[in-house]
Amino acid sequence: MDKEIEKKDNMMGWGLFFHPDLLRGTSLGNKMSEYTFFSYEVSEALHLSDKEKTILYDCVQKIENELSENMDSHSQNLIVTNIELLLNYCLRYYGRQFITRKNSNSKTVLQIEQILGSYFRSKNVKEVGLPSVKYLADQVHLSAGYLSDLLKKETGMNAQDHIHYHLIEEAKTILTSSDISVSEIAYTLGFEYPQYFSKLFKLKTGQTPVEFRSLN
Repeated sequence: MDKEIEKKDNMMGWGLFFHPDLLRGTSLGNKMSEYTFFSYEVSEALHLSDKEKTILYDCVQKIENELSENMDSHSQNLIVTNIELLLNYCLRYYGRQFITRKNSNSKTVLQIEQILGSYFRSKNVKEVGLPSVKYLADQVHLSAGYLSDLLKKETGMNAQDHIHYHLIEEAKTILTSSDISVSEIAYTLGFEYPQYFSKLFKLKTGQTPVEFRSLN
């Protein structure tokens, strides 16, 4: 028990908290949505070497130094620049982490393909609707953001793209193997409004469902 308490006492870390107004009107403020790792689970955190920890801590130290100085016209820019530098290093390290876990990532991609294949072959689509990214992530015990980034790194398509790919493939099969109406196909594939299905189909294939059917 004493060893456990001692271990907890030796644990240390730091947090970086700032008001959204700090970034308002800056280039970083416009690109914050690119840093998708904010939605990752704790179990999907970065695994850093001592050198990488030092690099990130150095960014934080520079921010801390700026805050301890008298504020001037350069302060906001320098603080925001160092926050952006820290986030960009995190992007790099996550990119490296995806590469080093390629074997387990490949298994995840295969699982997702199997899950989507089974989903679209079952009655789930008509009864429940299209699978969500969160549904897929829950099936492989990952957060939605982490799964999307993993798939993007491995296949060039994010989770939503994979859902749409399987949807369109299923639609093509139905269009070429039956004569049921496009509206009926849309309902079968979980669409409440057929026009949304037709719009998505044209976006992904360059043809309307009717055009695709007549050409095939």
